[in-house]
Amino acid sequence: MYSPIEPYDQGMLDVGDGNQVYWEVSGNPAGKAAVIVHGGPGGGASGNWRRYHDPEAYRIVLFHQRGCGRSTPDAGLLETDLSVNTTRHLIADMELLREHLNIDTWQLLGVSWGSTLSLAYAQQHRDRVSEVILFAVTASRRKELEWITRDVGRIFPQEWERFRDAVPVQDRDGNLAAAYAKLLADPRTRDEAARAWCEWEEAHVSLDPAFRPSSRMQDPVFRMTFARLVTHYWGNDCFLSEEDDLVERVGLLEGIPGVLVHGRLDVSGPLVTAWELHRNWPGSELVVVDEGHGGSGMQAHVVAATNRFR
Repeated sequence: MYSPIEPYDQGMLDVGDGNQVYWEVSGNPAGKAAVIVHGGPGGGASGNWRRYHDPEAYRIVLFHQRGCGRSTPDAGLLETDLSVNTTRHLIADMELLREHLNIDTWQLLGVSWGSTLSLAYAQQHRDRVSEVILFAVTASRRKELEWITRDVGRIFPQEWERFRDAVPVQDRDGNLAAAYAKLLADPRTRDEAARAWCEWEEAHVSLDPAFRPSSRMQDPVFRMTFARLVTHYWGNDCFLSEEDDLVERVGLLEGIPGVLVHGRLDVSGPLVTAWELHRNWPGSELVVVDEGHGGSGMQAHVVAATNRFR
């Protein structure tokens, strides 16, 4: 990865519905535009994300999606209206930011949930996309959400039972993300629910040989924001209908170069999603590494892709 850099421009963009989205730009003001699409939903983005691109060649745009990071209002607050925080809203926010920064086309770099959002954006606005680079690839289909909240419990049975048993008995056989979303909207249960949700998140990403517990998950403010947003999205199938199946529709991106980097040891998001995307996306490239979800071994392959396209 490239050396750390600081942004040369930043601000808050009014995207409507009472929301302000934080954005920043670093690198070369005259360089090729690239936008970082962070994970979660609700994960936010650190300055480390600026290091995937050559700062002499790229104009690097980083933004925090609605409700998280430095964007306002914070989704962790009970009074924040999450009905205006959907995939459709996030895609519109990206377009508004592109126009605000006077960018004609940009490269998308997305990780985990950010790969889902990147695919959704690119399929709606392909004329605004030069390349797509995704790692720890997800498409947020119903079967993927069921896997990560239920089926992967076959690998972590003790941890999953704790996760399941944190919701009321009557909700344990249904949509677990939606059940947690209800708990997180109740002042009496929200703190305990956020902790239980994030403990499960840490469990199912832990197979990566280089895994270290995230210090962010120990921060009660981050934990609440993250848990509220991810359960809001997953509990509603990420606001994607069957007609919006990003894997089936990815052929719309034919002609746009795509690089998919995924870990064979990723039990949070099994390799099959990246494989199916690659198979349905003419001209795309799939790189498989012996890593877990978002493992550090992917970094060199991501940087190689951004270098190739610069």
